[in-house]
Amino acid sequence: MGKEKDYRMETRMMHGESRSDKWDYVHHVIPPLTKSTTFKLDSTARAKEGFVRFNAEEVAKGNVHPVYVYDRLGEPTIDMLEDMMRDAEGGEAGVAFSCGMASISTTLLTLARAGNKVVSDRTLYGCTFSLISKWLPRYGIETELIDMTDQEQLMNAITDQTRVVYTESPSNPTLSMVDMEKTRKILDRINAERKEEDRIWFVVDNTFATPWSQRPLEHGADIVVESLTKNVGGFGVDLAGMAVVPAKLVPEIKLLRKDLGGVLAPESAWNIMVFGLGSLAVRSRRQQETAMKIAKFLETQPMIGRIHYPGLESFPYHKLALKQMRDPEGNFAPGIMIYFEFAGDLETARKRSRTFVDKIASDAYSITMAVSLGMTKTLLEAPGIMTHSALPPEEQTKAGIHPGGVRLSIGLEHPDDLLNDLQMGLDACK
Repeated sequence: MGKEKDYRMETRMMHGESRSDKWDYVHHVIPPLTKSTTFKLDSTARAKEGFVRFNAEEVAKGNVHPVYVYDRLGEPTIDMLEDMMRDAEGGEAGVAFSCGMASISTTLLTLARAGNKVVSDRTLYGCTFSLISKWLPRYGIETELIDMTDQEQLMNAITDQTRVVYTESPSNPTLSMVDMEKTRKILDRINAERKEEDRIWFVVDNTFATPWSQRPLEHGADIVVESLTKNVGGFGVDLAGMAVVPAKLVPEIKLLRKDLGGVLAPESAWNIMVFGLGSLAVRSRRQQETAMKIAKFLETQPMIGRIHYPGLESFPYHKLALKQMRDPEGNFAPGIMIYFEFAGDLETARKRSRTFVDKIASDAYSITMAVSLGMTKTLLEAPGIMTHSALPPEEQTKAGIHPGGVRLSIGLEHPDDLLNDLQMGLDACK
């Protein structure tokens, strides 16, 4: 103990030792959890350097160490998660957020400003649809929703003001897929005729696949956004989002994150890093195996009109899924999400869907009716009246969201129990 001995115990109980050998990042088996909203600064020079470095491109590249000032700017646990997600997605820099929507909104507001245009696939998570169709135009950003699987529609939608092309692939909830390599070629031709500051950025939401099943940057995306609340986090206990971006975008996107305030809590970052990412591979393998069994079962049911699962040969985008949805070892990884539509006319399908979902909600043990996805528990919902209710009926139709549609997120339960509960729900519709 140095100068601390000159201070009263009341003060020493508050401050402890000014230097401690108890805090060793290098030798921790489990990364430490830091929970300090502000950081001690030894001098005004260090304080200044901290503000300079918090969003510096060289820090993002790992060439310069950060100087921590305040956790809304950056802090160790969050930074470790950002580095892990950067490596998982194969990008240059990760930027963590308080939730998936914070990552999407901050990224789009970084790339586009008043007078610019965002072109997006129309099959989107309900909150993303609301952001793009309602809020961005309020700030002077033009938006257009198209069918991104149609390359001609994409080319017709792009104007001189377009700065972002945005898509989910696989999409929520229908699992439609965009050929990223073809999209990249289109944008490369257009960007070749533009100044760098006027380029079009290709942004892909990878929430459904996760970096275990797909890495969009390998197929031509510039930026990946995703909700870590879902299968990356895996246990349904933490909200979080991530954007993996080129290092040159870090100064502006972190500055905007600071000002908008969508900062991730260190404890959530720690949970996702230690429990979520650490178990993602083993969870995904088991969930995908079960998902295939369930998809094949549903495919045999006469009451089911269409079933969407990338692992099925009947899936409209199966060949594209075989190319894009691969785990880090190159194995086909069709994911954990299933979307199916009840057969019959629209009214019959709608009635069957509600009967089925209500039966599962009231009587099933292994399947839970709830929004969200990617948990260890199997979750079921009806998108048209739940997660995608922000879309008007006509937009749901355009997006391919069927009134008799059901979305399943496969968990870790025994597959036979899931099949029995699904059969119970189907029997209630007869």
